[in-house]
Amino acid sequence: MCGNHDRLPPSPPSRRGFLFTLGTALSAVAAMLVGIPIIGYLFGPVRGRAGQAWITLGGVASFPEGQTRLATYDNPFRVAWDGPTAKIACWVRRVGGEQFQVFAVNCAHLGCPVRWFQESRLFMCPCHGGAYYEDGSRASGPPPRGLFEYDYEIRQGQLWVRGGQLPTLAGPV
Repeated sequence: MCGNHDRLPPSPPSRRGFLFTLGTALSAVAAMLVGIPIIGYLFGPVRGRAGQAWITLGGVASFPEGQTRLATYDNPFRVAWDGPTAKIACWVRRVGGEQFQVFAVNCAHLGCPVRWFQESRLFMCPCHGGAYYEDGSRASGPPPRGLFEYDYEIRQGQLWVRGGQLPTLAGPV
C-alpha cells in the first residue's frame, strides 16, 4: 500500500479565514495612511532646514530706522499653479543700525493678515481683534502668542530672510 489513503484533500478556504485576512489587510492600509503623516510630522525637525532658502528683501537703506515697512518676496519653492500667491508678504521693522525684526503677516490666532498702524504702533488683526506690539509680542485678543519672526541676515548692505520657514509649533515660537 502506498499511503495515499491517509492524505485528506485540501479544504477550501473558510469564510471566516477570508474575512480575517481581508480585515487585517485593510487595517494595515489604514494604519499606513494615518501613520505616514504622523511620522513626517515627528521627523520634520530632523530634516532641518532643507526646504528653506535665503532671499533678499532689498537694501538696508530702504528700511528707515524706527519704522516698520511691508516687504514682499517670491516663494523660492513655487510651482506653476501658485500664481500671485507665490508673492509672500512680511513686515520689516528696523530697530536700529543693523538690527531688524522680520515678521510674518499672519495672525497667530487663525492666520488672517495683520496690518501695521504707525499712530498706535500696533499690529492689528481685522478678523477677531488680535493686537501685537511693535516687537511682535502679543498685546491683546485671542492670539495665543506673538507674531512669527523670520531669521534674517545682512549681507553686503542687503537684508536677507530665510524663506520657506513656516510658523509651526515644531520650532520655538
